[in-house]
Amino acid sequence: MIRIVIAEDQKMLLGALAALLDLEDDMMVVGSASNGEDAVSLVKQHQPDICIMDIEMPGKTGLDAAEELKGFDCKVIILTTFARSGYFQRAVKAGVNGYMLKDSPSEELASAIRKVMEGRRIYAPELVDNFYSAENPLTERESDVLTLMAEGKSTKDIAEHLTLTNGTVRNYISTILDKLEVSNRIEAITRFKEKGWHK
Repeated sequence: MIRIVIAEDQKMLLGALAALLDLEDDMMVVGSASNGEDAVSLVKQHQPDICIMDIEMPGKTGLDAAEELKGFDCKVIILTTFARSGYFQRAVKAGVNGYMLKDSPSEELASAIRKVMEGRRIYAPELVDNFYSAENPLTERESDVLTLMAEGKSTKDIAEHLTLTNGTVRNYISTILDKLEVSNRIEAITRFKEKGWHK
């Protein structure tokens, strides 16, 4: 019997997924959560074979939870609406075993679970196609500057934190905006997070 934990913040979808998987003769849903933190707790508590996880959930995201579960003997399948290559890159780095889109036919999920249990990795084909075309264009230092910006730090704070001058930080910010093709800091932070490049 394949034991499954599901993490999904939309209650109706969570119930539907659990009901759907419980219909399979070889599967049993042993726990369901509406955020990443509860998902990690349930995995530790029930030690399931598979955890199916949405990405955008309150508190801890599915990707945060997947990174936390990396050392556990539990396979992770991301099931999301977001075909964002940055999210996909981060999921692959976190060692997830599957990344599927919610608009896939329902029978594909049960099939993917069985394949993952056989040791295969199942990724949505459209994401694999985009995978190599969406590398983070920022250098490590630029990413550091943008991460600090995302934390709400001012130019002066960033300069102190990275032992740079205010002018150098302003130059970095200008380069970041150019590279990400955005016009202000808020847009840069949003793009950075959407692409999954945020550390």
